[in-house]
Order: sequence, then C-alpha cells, then structure tokens
Amino acid sequence: MHEFISALLLFAPPTTGGAAPNPIIQLVPLVLIFVVFYFFMIRPQQKKQKDREKVLESLKRGDRIVTIGGMHGTVAGIDTEKKTVLVQVADNTKIKFDRSAVANIDKQESGDKLTSGE
Repeated sequence: MHEFISALLLFAPPTTGGAAPNPIIQLVPLVLIFVVFYFFMIRPQQKKQKDREKVLESLKRGDRIVTIGGMHGTVAGIDTEKKTVLVQVADNTKIKFDRSAVANIDKQESGDKLTSGE
C-alpha cells in the first residue's frame, strides 16, 4: 500500500521489485512544477517590477505623490545620483524620501493616477 501511495504522489509507476523506473520520467513532474511557477509567479512579478521602475523614472518636479507610509505631498526636487526625492508636505516643510518609497503618483497637470504596478 505504501508503494502505491508514493507512486501516485511522484507520478511514477510503482516498483514491484524488477526494473528500476526511468530517471527521466521521474524528473518530468519537477520540470512541470518549475514551468508552472515560472509562468504564474516569477514572470508576472518581474513584469510588475519593470512597470514600477518605469513609473518611478517618470517622476518629475510638481507631481503629487503618496509614499508607502501614506504621506501625501508634492515633489519639490529629485536627486538622481542618490536616488532620493524631496517632497513638500506643507508650506515650509520638505522631507527627503528614497525614490523607492513612492507608492503612487498623481500627475498634477492631468489628474491621471498612475499606480505602481497595476
């Protein structure tokens, strides 16, 4: 009974003593699992990350943003060398954030909302 259950779990025919199963047949389920993980998990995540990088690269002065911490403000300056953004949150208050801390951008000119990866 144990051999039957293990054979069902491994998608391989049960061994009844004589011939050993083909090792290539035993690798097929592992390859199929890897292919499923790649197309349903890894590849969409990579695409989402590229889209987020494009949105952050399009950031410019005057854009209204929301940080991942929920802070709302307007971009007052961008330091491309240090990858930081100076955000004006009140009349005489500016805070420096990492560019990666920006969650979404509300374009001030058109009012269109760009999200980080949707």
